[in-house]
Amino acid sequence: MNLKDIIKPEHCIILTSRTKTEALLELIDLVKSGGEISDIEDLKKEIFFREQLMSTGIGQGIGIPHVRFEGVQHPVILVGISPEGIADYGSMDEKPVNIVFLFIVGKEQHKEYLRLLSLISSRVKDENFRNILIKTEESSEIARLLSDGETR
Repeated sequence: MNLKDIIKPEHCIILTSRTKTEALLELIDLVKSGGEISDIEDLKKEIFFREQLMSTGIGQGIGIPHVRFEGVQHPVILVGISPEGIADYGSMDEKPVNIVFLFIVGKEQHKEYLRLLSLISSRVKDENFRNILIKTEESSEIARLLSDGETR
């Protein structure tokens, strides 16, 4: 599984939202225009239901909302960068979230989800890399950084 095939520039965005709810909706809009998901309203319900169970803010400025969703053939990762941070995200370390990865995988794609999570985690565990990613202003550069795992 290669991140270059999954993290697409059209699925990466500099978030304009200031709240967690707005940021998640902004990311969902990215997948709406791509046609990968047929029932966007059901997707919204699933994502927000998952967030009610427990916040996906894992600390260090990172949020990883995720759903296993019926009818998804190939995993989708949407990436939102918030340079100012999303203060109300509810992160484990109680700090604002600057990077949101929204994972959408098929109901039977648990192994794929874990593999993708591992790949993304290995990229963003480095604070310097996270800081470079947060300062990135282009969707194509966000996708390249995450896919390659290298800064220039």
